[in-house]
Amino acid sequence: MSNLPLDRLVPGHIRLFEPYYPSPPDQELMRLYRLDHLHRLNNNENALGPPSAVREMIQAIQAGAIPVYPNGDSRDLRHALAKRFDKTSGQFLIGNGSCELISSVVKAFCEGGDNIITADKTFAVYEWVSEFSGLEARLVPLKEYGFDPDAMLAARDERTKIIFVCNPNNPTGTYWDRETLVRFLDIVGGEQIVVLDEAYFEYVAQADYPDGMQLLEAYPNLIVFRTFSKMYALAALRVGLLCASEELVDIVRRTHVAYSVNTLGQQAAVEALRDDGEFIAKTRAMVVRGKQRLSALFSAMGFEYLAGEGNYMMVKTPISDTLLHRKLLRQGLMVRTMTGFRFPNWIRISLVQEPIMEEFCTAFQSVFQKS
Repeated sequence: MSNLPLDRLVPGHIRLFEPYYPSPPDQELMRLYRLDHLHRLNNNENALGPPSAVREMIQAIQAGAIPVYPNGDSRDLRHALAKRFDKTSGQFLIGNGSCELISSVVKAFCEGGDNIITADKTFAVYEWVSEFSGLEARLVPLKEYGFDPDAMLAARDERTKIIFVCNPNNPTGTYWDRETLVRFLDIVGGEQIVVLDEAYFEYVAQADYPDGMQLLEAYPNLIVFRTFSKMYALAALRVGLLCASEELVDIVRRTHVAYSVNTLGQQAAVEALRDDGEFIAKTRAMVVRGKQRLSALFSAMGFEYLAGEGNYMMVKTPISDTLLHRKLLRQGLMVRTMTGFRFPNWIRISLVQEPIMEEFCTAFQSVFQKS
């Protein structure tokens, strides 16, 4: 038994915080469930990736690069992004995934007594980082499964520093069109920092979907997040990016850890940007086919489902999501339970290749035929 005075050493908001426990490694799950295969449909990974240029680069990387520290501020990647998006390299900050960038932004603008605003059913890291930083996270209920702009505006007070908007929203796939976003930014008027998380930007083909990068000059309080984990399939390499005015980037850089993105991740992200049009089109086509197949299945079974933007869908079933997760896992299919997202009895399914989607459909139907 430890004699450490943890009640005194550990702040109260840390003692009360529930830690996140990832699922066991795939090989361990396969051993526990006696599986000969396991399809990951739980983390919205791109099962087609990475692009061929990235594969070739990884195969050619030289062992001599391993003992050398990476470039501390991802210079080459920032220059590649600046060229791609017609910005300056000083407008970009690269992080070890978007989670690190969320933490850096919160640390840069918030202090004790401040609060942030986001939705109650969205990417949980906005809430988590705020709470384990000792800040209040004000969670606004979704409206028709989407972010409610008017309710978010009404939730502000003089201590509100940041508003996080996930567009499209993970996990519901809903999005704000350009008119809604611009109206929201006009009303905020620079009183708060608005973080627009566009992690699934490349998956959206809707004509009215806004490009946050194109709004930065008009709204100097806007910060845009994107990632190489989703469309570009670099999830294991952990490369996220932040784009904003050079003034805001300079502020966030002060709280950001240098050298956090490894050399392989930086180089892979640069390669992923090269001639990615065909790769993105191929991935989108795969997602559309998966969405059509699962929509038909869930409709035929009479289950409520959400088929919005992004490479994922959600479905609500008559049994608990944790039970359904175990039943599907026994058949070699891992889905995301949604109780943690405050969607009890829902699961989220990543949309991947047709043979795996067919395997999921067969397994899903079998669960309810046996129930």
